[in-house]
Amino acid sequence: MAGCWAIRGATTAEANTKESILSSTKELLQTIVKENRIEASQIAAVWFTTTSDLNAVFPALAARQMGWMNVALLCAHEMAVPGSLPQCIRVLILVNTDKNPKELKYVYLKEAVGLRTHGLEPQS
Repeated sequence: MAGCWAIRGATTAEANTKESILSSTKELLQTIVKENRIEASQIAAVWFTTTSDLNAVFPALAARQMGWMNVALLCAHEMAVPGSLPQCIRVLILVNTDKNPKELKYVYLKEAVGLRTHGLEPQS
C-alpha cells in the first residue's frame, strides 16, 4: 500500500550566488532521487530552507529547471541558531511510494554531512 513519506536532505553552497545555490540544490535533488529510486511524478511537495546568509535565488528554481513543474514547492529561511552550519540548503521531500519509511535514504552532502552527527537528524 502506498503512503506519503518524507525524505530529508541537506547540502551547502560555496557562495551566496545564484549559480552556487542552484548547482548545490540540483546536486542534492538528483542524489536523493537516485538513492531512493523515485520519479518526479511520485513527489507531492518539496520544502526548501536556507540559512539567512543564502538569499541570491530561491532554491526551488533548481527543481523547476529539472522539470518538476507539477510539484508544489516552498522556500523559507531556517531559524538563525547561533553556531549553526552556514550557507546550508535543506530539503524535505514528500513522496508517494510503496516503500517502507525505513527504506528511504536521507542525503547529506558537502559540509552538511556533519548534521547527522549532531543529533538533529535520525540515524539510519
